[in-house]
Amino acid sequence: MFPVTTVPELFLTAVKLNHDKTGAKYLHVAREDSNNLFSVQFRTTPMDSTGVPHILEHTVLCGSQKYPVRDPFFKMLNRSLSTFMNAFTASDYTLYPFSTQNPKDFQNLLSVYLDAVFFPCLRPLDFWQEGWRLEHEDPKDPQTPLTFKGVVFNEMKGAFTDNERVFSQHLQNHILPGHTYAVVSGGHPLKIPDLSWEQLKQFHALHYHPSNARFFTYGNFPLEQHLKQIHEEALIKFQKIEPNTGVSPQQLWDKPREHHVTCGTDSFAADPKKQTMVSVSYLLADITDNFETFTLNLLSSLLVGGPNSPFYKALIEAGLGTDFSPDVGFNGSTREAYFSVGLQGIAEENIDTVKQIIARTIDEVIKDGFEEERIEALLHKIEIQMKHQSTSFGLSLTSYIASCWNHEGDPVDLLKFADKTARFRECLKEDPHFLQKKVKQYFKDNPHQLTLSMSPDEAFYDKQATLEAEKLKEKIEVLSEEEKKQTYEKGLELMDLQSKPQDTSCLPALKVSDIEPQITFTEPETSLTAEDVPVQYCAQPTNGVLYFRAVSSLNTLPEELRPYVPLFCSVITKKDQVGCVLFGPLGATGGWDVELSVTENRLKKLT
Repeated sequence: MFPVTTVPELFLTAVKLNHDKTGAKYLHVAREDSNNLFSVQFRTTPMDSTGVPHILEHTVLCGSQKYPVRDPFFKMLNRSLSTFMNAFTASDYTLYPFSTQNPKDFQNLLSVYLDAVFFPCLRPLDFWQEGWRLEHEDPKDPQTPLTFKGVVFNEMKGAFTDNERVFSQHLQNHILPGHTYAVVSGGHPLKIPDLSWEQLKQFHALHYHPSNARFFTYGNFPLEQHLKQIHEEALIKFQKIEPNTGVSPQQLWDKPREHHVTCGTDSFAADPKKQTMVSVSYLLADITDNFETFTLNLLSSLLVGGPNSPFYKALIEAGLGTDFSPDVGFNGSTREAYFSVGLQGIAEENIDTVKQIIARTIDEVIKDGFEEERIEALLHKIEIQMKHQSTSFGLSLTSYIASCWNHEGDPVDLLKFADKTARFRECLKEDPHFLQKKVKQYFKDNPHQLTLSMSPDEAFYDKQATLEAEKLKEKIEVLSEEEKKQTYEKGLELMDLQSKPQDTSCLPALKVSDIEPQITFTEPETSLTAEDVPVQYCAQPTNGVLYFRAVSSLNTLPEELRPYVPLFCSVITKKDQVGCVLFGPLGATGGWDVELSVTENRLKKLT
């Protein structure tokens, strides 16, 4: 028997399965939603910074055995009614999702996706195009200098000019130095040229195997058809292996650590002397402990979320920097979560001051705790966010469970947030200092904490260019004359391949007979309030959440007050500016906003 679990708060039923022959994991979420989704997820845990999972994600989309077409996702756009198609590479997994409302389209896309990930061509030319290659600056002229080229190589060169992204990368690398998180999964520009085509194929054979896969389907299409197609088109062709791709727990430190890095200068900075970033980060719990993760995520929101939070008041309002440091708050994308807080846009001499403010704020939170009103408002907000019914609800679910499931956590339990909310309230009832004790445990008394600072170096980009030039020289010097000739010929071959039109007739396509001739239309009901104001009602499956919108004309607003309307819209939703007049009735909502819309009517008036 396989476990079937209902999650009433999300109006869904979850079915967990395992494939006997390969050990592949499968989760189906049955729900009355016509926008059905499929995703396949692989645990991809590189041990170097060559960017192999990132390059592999690109390369599998350069054609497969059944569909030898470059970029099949793009080519399927005019042959499909898909509502989403993409692929993502995270630090420790790669995810391939799509969604559609059409049953035949679902089968077509599923066939393309299965063939792409399990049976890609992985041709050398694909690797050279998507990963890296040596090529003449003018591919047609062998007398021009050789240089590094490649889609991922160029993408990551650009990524490493983004100082906030560089800071976040260093943060993850240094707070979790024991395993895959110590490397750059997307690829470091100076390490990408160390990857070979053979290594790429080996990585695919181990990591893109059903024994290392997690399949997810969502919506109102029958499960049986999905299982049959996945088995016949992919799983039946494999035997079970032991991929050994798991991430081992991080060995905890016995004392805090500090690390300083440099970055490029920001020519657009308001104050050139204030370009330093600093944060203090704390390693937290294993993300497979769903209740502890829920608690720490909520605690993070209380600490840094909004202008009433302790760290906002202590750090932002101090005026030392321009904003919180990158990756502020709770990060649950790695096996062990971590929390980070700090400032960017500060003077380098203020690093110690920021550290002192953070330590003092933690002490104050342990002493004073949090307002009960803020805790309840946050719990309600979490409930609304989880229940929020968007057109991409299935995509939200597969993204939400990805990290936990990737490390053998229970994805179904993760979705049962009502149980966690009830348990959390019970913990607070039994011990009013429950959250303060968590702050003391994970922040005050936690030796596994990292202080990371980053300051600009005017010569940073010149140094990087020098290192790249040295890497290029190293690669060229080992080439024989014959290999140099082959490099030139490969460049011409790749140019020729890129310029040739492709035959897309092998790709599946919808027929007119596969498409419903009429669109389902929801007719809203209209009634009048006691003041004769018309109200439209539209019944939809919204997980029990009511969505309300009101439109008010500004025709009678005096001309001299109209310039202040945008300011009014901005501050009316902020409690600190308007007090609590509106926050009694609106504080129990999942959020609200006010916006100005200017439309032209016959009277040419502002509405």
